[in-house]
Parts: sequence; C-alpha cells; structure tokens
Amino acid sequence: MENNLRVGIAGAGAIAFGAAAFLEQSGHSPVLWSPSGERTKRLAAGEPLIATGAVEGTFRPGVAQSAEALVADADVILIALPGYGHKHVFDAIAPHIRSDQAVIISSHASFGALYLSKLLAARGITVPIVAWGTTATTGRQPSLVEASVNTVRSKIDLCTVPESRASEGLALCQRLFGDRFVERDGLLAIALSNLNPQNHMGIALCNMTRMEHGETWSQGFNVTPNVGRLLEALDRERLAIAEALGLSVRTIFEHFHLSFHVPQDTVSAMNQKMHEEGRGGTGPATADSRYVTEDVPYGLLMTVKLGEMTECDASLHRSGVEIFSAMYGRNFFAENELLGALALDSMTLDDLKTLCREGYRAQTVPA
Repeated sequence: MENNLRVGIAGAGAIAFGAAAFLEQSGHSPVLWSPSGERTKRLAAGEPLIATGAVEGTFRPGVAQSAEALVADADVILIALPGYGHKHVFDAIAPHIRSDQAVIISSHASFGALYLSKLLAARGITVPIVAWGTTATTGRQPSLVEASVNTVRSKIDLCTVPESRASEGLALCQRLFGDRFVERDGLLAIALSNLNPQNHMGIALCNMTRMEHGETWSQGFNVTPNVGRLLEALDRERLAIAEALGLSVRTIFEHFHLSFHVPQDTVSAMNQKMHEEGRGGTGPATADSRYVTEDVPYGLLMTVKLGEMTECDASLHRSGVEIFSAMYGRNFFAENELLGALALDSMTLDDLKTLCREGYRAQTVPA
C-alpha cells in the first residue's frame, strides 16, 4: 500500500461524511458510496463537502456508483452506516473483496464481522476485518454536502478478526486515523464496548416527546440526574456480562471522559459539563432515529442475548427492547438480520468464543 490510501467508505451519513473529511485532511483519498444512490448525488454533481467543527475545511471525496466500483479501487473499505444497513452492505461488497484488502467496521454491531467473515470464507478468502467499538467522529449532517463534526474521539476500542491479523489491523487504523486506538481482547469485548445502545436508550426513552414533536433540544443538558442514574444502571448490567466473560471493557465514565474530554464525574454531571462547553450535542428531532431503529435491535438485543448466554441479568436492556417495541408498534426482537443469519440462538458460548477469535474458515462454512 502507498502512503496515500484509497479508502472506500460504504455509507453517506454524518459518520461517513465526517470520516471522509478527516481522511482527506490527513492526506488519504476517500470515496463515498451511498447504497441507495440518493445521498451522494450532489457530491457526484461536483459540489464540495463542507466540514465544520472538530474537522474544518472544504473537501472533494470521490463518489462510487456501485459496491463493485467502491471495492475495485480501494485499499481498505470502511463501513460507516447504521447497523440495520450492515447486512445489505456486506452482501454487496463480499463478492468483490480481494485478499490484499482490509475492512474496518465503524462501529461494529451484532457480530457483523463474523457474518462478513462467513461470506468471505465461502470464497476461500481471509482479510483483516477490524471492528471498532465506536466511531472516530460524532456529529450531524445539516445537508447532503455538509458535515458538522462535534468531536474526534481520542480513544477507540478495536479488535481484528481473525486475531492472527491483529497487528495488521491496528497498524492500518493508526495509519489512517492516528494513534487513538486501544486493542481489546477480541470481538466479544468489542461487542460489549459500544455504549451507544444503552446510552441512546435512556436518552430517547426519557426525551421521546421532544423527538416526536421535532423539537430542537440539547442532548447533554437533558441527561438530568435521573436519566444519568438510568444510564449508570444499564452500564452495570453490561459490565457484569463482560466480567462473566473475563473481559475488560471501558466504563460509561471512561467513555464520556475519553470521547468528550470532560473530567470523570457522575454521568449527568459530565453531560452538563459538555453542555456548558457547547459540546453537548443536539438530540434527535424525529422518532425515526437510529437511537431506536438501529440501537434497539442491533445493540440492546445483542446485549440481551449475551446476558442469556452468560446467565447474567440484563433485565433493563430487555425492558428497553420491550418498551420500544410497544411504543413503536414493532417487534424489535425480530428485526436483527445479522444475529438471525449467524444462527446465534443455536450456538454455544464456546462456539461463539472460537468464532470471535478465529472467524470463519473455508472448511467451517456449510456448503
């Protein structure tokens, strides 16, 4: 690979735009692909991408018109779209991935790295699949040519599948995004390192009428003491599951400290500090938000499943899935395509642990 890497970004939302701006600013060549084709039309027509906030500038990322074109010209593929779109994208890119490439999932959800590994193993191909516990940037997308980048995270948890390619995965991420990565003990640790589902559950549940009314509201300011205590209780469930698996993962206090650069305190106090400093962010202005439609089936449900496998209490997480299902008139227990495709319910914990270390190999994939 050359010093300047060609990064094919699957996705064209706020996280994808933020990553594209960061990468171009760092001397790399990002190319965006919108699976629907709609979100990159203005960029494809020649308008520049304008980034403000933690990344500032005018950028001109490339635009790919298909999954095949995205993969063909890339050194590495970055998956940067909500979890409910991952299976579709994996299905689209897997037939075209070469053994000299790598894939980064930003951020990882519901053992998607295993699903992609399974697709590639069926072709006899193994590549480093790097799973991040969160995204490199946070922000909003004011328009289809703008990225408002709230923050660039100082620390990002990662692992690589198979773990034998871990040094390659870490080196690649450092080359692209700098020295901000913390290696965790495998994919199970990463599965329990993404705090967005539990945090977004509490925030969305306690501010749902604001979302439904389309209000403009400060997210950090509205993590009040009661909301903060709910988030801390959810975190205790997640940490207990990690402990049962013998894993070390970041606490919610470390998450807010390292992601948003505020002193460790109660969750509410840290969010109030973020708000005071103008970095509290704006909450969703619609009920059709990834805080629910992504994080409930692809985040909360996965933690519920791991709770069942480890015989740990995840009653708050399960209640979140049940409450949001009732509120939305949907069965979020049935909406996770990745867990179904992996047949997680039929796996033993030992089976899952082995796959998380080694990924799928050609001889382990059913004909």
